[in-house]
Amino acid sequence: MSSARRAFALLLTRLLLVAGVTVIAWALVARLSGELSFPPNPMIAALSLLPVNVICLVIASRMLRAEGQSIRELVGYRHGALGRDIAWGILWLVVLFIPFIIGIMGTAFVLHGAETFDAFETMFYNPDAAAVIPSAAALVLGIVTFVTFAPLNAPTEEIVFRGYAQSRLSASWSPAAAIAVSSIAFGLQHAFFAPTVDAMAVYVVAFTLWGACSAIIVRRQGRLLPVIIAHVIVNVFTSAPAIVFPALMIAGVL
Repeated sequence: MSSARRAFALLLTRLLLVAGVTVIAWALVARLSGELSFPPNPMIAALSLLPVNVICLVIASRMLRAEGQSIRELVGYRHGALGRDIAWGILWLVVLFIPFIIGIMGTAFVLHGAETFDAFETMFYNPDAAAVIPSAAALVLGIVTFVTFAPLNAPTEEIVFRGYAQSRLSASWSPAAAIAVSSIAFGLQHAFFAPTVDAMAVYVVAFTLWGACSAIIVRRQGRLLPVIIAHVIVNVFTSAPAIVFPALMIAGVL
C-alpha cells in the first residue's frame, strides 16, 4: 500500500472511530438516563476520545516505523528549542483564531441571518444534555476528561491530520489537495463534538478552516510542534470548564 493510501486509510479510520464512540456514548447515556438528545454531552464525547486517541497513536506510530521514521522525528522536537516553539505556538494560536471566528460567525449567519446573535443562546448549549449528569459525578468525569483529553488529543490530532496524512498525501497529490482532504476530515470529526445539531455545521466549517490554516503553517514552517502547542492550549481551555462549572455548582455559586 502506498503512503498516500495509508494516509487516507488513517483519516478514514479516525473518522469512523470518532463516529463510533460518539454513538456508543450517546446510547449509553440514553439507556442510563433516558435522555435521547444527540449529540451527547460534549464532555462525554471528549471523554470517549481516549481509546480513539490511543488507537490512532498506535496506528500512526506503526506506519511511521514501517517507513523508517518515529513520532519524535515527525513532531520535530529539537533540544533547546522548546521556548521558541512555545512562542511560535502562542503566535499561531492568535493567528488561527481569526479564520476560526470568521467560520463560526459566517456559518451562523448563513443558518440564522439577522437572528444569529439570538441563536447563539441555544446553538452552543444544550440544557437537556447538561442536566443528565449530577454535579458530583460531572466533577469527577470532568477531571478525568481534562487529564485524558487536554494533553493527549492535540498531539494525536496533529500527528494524524497535519503530520502523517498531510505529508504523505502531499507526496502523491498536489499540496492544495492534501491540505484540503486532511482539513475537511479534521472539520468533519468535530461535528460529533458539537453541543447541538444546529452547531454541527458551524463546527465543521470553523474547524475545517482552522485545519487548513494549521496545514499551511506546518507546510511553510516545516515543523509540527508549534501547531501542537497551540492546539494543546486550546484543548486546555476548552476542557477546563468540565471541571470549573460542576465545582461552582457544588459550591452553590451557580
